[in-house]
Amino acid sequence: MNYGFVRVASAIPNVKVGDCAHNAEHIQQLIAKAAEREADIVCFPELSITAYTCQDLFFSQFLLDNAELALMRITDFTRSLDVAVIIGLPVSCSGMLLNCAVVVCKGKILGAVPKSYLPNYKEFYEMRWFVGAAGLPRMSTHLAGQTVTVDTRQIFQTPSCSFGVELCEDLWAPEPPGTALALAGAEIIFNLSASNDVIGKDAYLNSLLSQQSARTHCGYIYSGCGFGESTQDLVFGGKAMIYEDGHLLAQAERFSLDEQIIFSEIDVERLRAERRTNTTFTISAAKQEANGVKYTRIDVPQSLTPKSDFSLTRVVDAHPFVPVGKELDARCNEIFNIQVRGLAKRIVHVNCDTLVVGISGGLDSTLALLVCVKACDLLGRSRHSVVGITMPGYGTTSRTYTNATNLMKILGITIREISIAEACDQHFRDLGHDPAAHDLTYENSQARERTQILMDAANQMNGIVVGTGDLSELALGWATYNGDHMSMYGVNVSVPKTLVRHLVEWTARNIADEACRTVLEDIAATPISPELLPADEDDNITQKTEDLVGPYELHDFFLYYFLRFGFSPRKIEFMARTAFAGSYDEDTIRRWLRTFLRRFFQQQFKRSCLPDGPKVGSCSLSPRGDWRMPTDADVSQWLKDLE
Repeated sequence: MNYGFVRVASAIPNVKVGDCAHNAEHIQQLIAKAAEREADIVCFPELSITAYTCQDLFFSQFLLDNAELALMRITDFTRSLDVAVIIGLPVSCSGMLLNCAVVVCKGKILGAVPKSYLPNYKEFYEMRWFVGAAGLPRMSTHLAGQTVTVDTRQIFQTPSCSFGVELCEDLWAPEPPGTALALAGAEIIFNLSASNDVIGKDAYLNSLLSQQSARTHCGYIYSGCGFGESTQDLVFGGKAMIYEDGHLLAQAERFSLDEQIIFSEIDVERLRAERRTNTTFTISAAKQEANGVKYTRIDVPQSLTPKSDFSLTRVVDAHPFVPVGKELDARCNEIFNIQVRGLAKRIVHVNCDTLVVGISGGLDSTLALLVCVKACDLLGRSRHSVVGITMPGYGTTSRTYTNATNLMKILGITIREISIAEACDQHFRDLGHDPAAHDLTYENSQARERTQILMDAANQMNGIVVGTGDLSELALGWATYNGDHMSMYGVNVSVPKTLVRHLVEWTARNIADEACRTVLEDIAATPISPELLPADEDDNITQKTEDLVGPYELHDFFLYYFLRFGFSPRKIEFMARTAFAGSYDEDTIRRWLRTFLRRFFQQQFKRSCLPDGPKVGSCSLSPRGDWRMPTDADVSQWLKDLE
């Protein structure tokens, strides 16, 4: 259904205290807006039919009757709409008055969820009017002309998701009902709230919502009372937030005098993937089920037909590996330190004298070199123990050669230069291969010759070869098997290409001196290339990797959603069209997605025998941990999904 996305809405109506007819009219107007925007579910604040601040008016049967009549009108209003509505009102049941959220769809009241925990702070006295539902048995009552189940243990099942409901204080409890609902299968939790505004509370609430949605791997939709509530002692500024697995997707304007409704889409498929792979979640869910707590599942009578013109209102980040602003600096700092500490441990363990790195003047080898230098600084070793070997060949340009040698000189490491041209010429003669044929043999021979030099030089100097290949190259298999594919420790092995560039630029800004910064900035601006084919007549790079395999920003996007969440090709393509709108057209995205899928499946054999290297983020292709895949898995069904 709609690629696994569920559109939700959180509404804040203007209310009048005790005027149920007025409140119902405004609720209906917002329901109509939600239906117009094709929301699947919309929620309203706590006690929104009466207003939250009625105080002792809740003792009035007249108010309760008017609230029930308003609910009847709202329920009838939904009869022809395909949106589930969650509204708050007081409900009389078994001699008690309960603060309830009522779920309505297509003219039916599907259930009433009472508030479990009532606040009894200096400013809140809910216990004066209501009974807390924690520990109460399942009950039923006659409400708005229908027989309705009243219970905290209800999960509502739509064609595309399951959801549960809790109210305000429930979230702040040590054991929120929403946690148990999530463990019982609810993928989205709605919170109908009336939390007032005081200094610092908004930041704390956002932290609470973020943590709760992350801990339970759920969508969390919050709707709080706004303008119109009594300000006799408290002010309710109006808060509406939509969270998904710890991330804020949408937020209303605080302290607005206007009623508001916000929308976003919850990626339920992503949440399910997170829950399947999170062993603590599945263990906790099994433990809860073993304790015998039963939850009632109620079907929500919505349409089974996906929306043919479905589009997203939420932002899809085109660069999921690369945050922005201060967060990017923090991430680069963290990754660099993980790389450095990983290499430092390996140095101490093997007790080597040297670190041997092949320096090409490209991004990957530059980052690996910077990590080596920093690891030696950390361990108090001389930078001369880092041996940078530049190995010019048929495709080496003066720009990359100059950058490589200048960088090594500035960093103060040991420099060696060993040309591969003569050795490759001899190799081609031995093979009977025409060097004018710039084919796979021509290219891979150079890559393997360079690796042979590095390995033998490491043996010669009691060292280890530090690998330079990155995560994106491993995903595409863009490495020569037993050539640059191999090393003794790969520091970039889980860093995607789009992030390698930022790491080099971050180092230039934060660690390097002015001379080093100039070189690093030029390296970051150099086209990505293995330089295995001859340069043009103006000494420019002719073999540009992204011309051959596609833009790395696309491949890193594909990799993230394929590896991290197991999304289908069609969903990845749909999300890429949203993320890269205006940058790549549909045909371009589909073309390179096919390339990614074919190469990812075909090149698994290279990933089955990777050298050690540190995991720095949520995605890794290590065969010893994150990714274990048969080398002969068939890609045909994945490609067919795109047709």
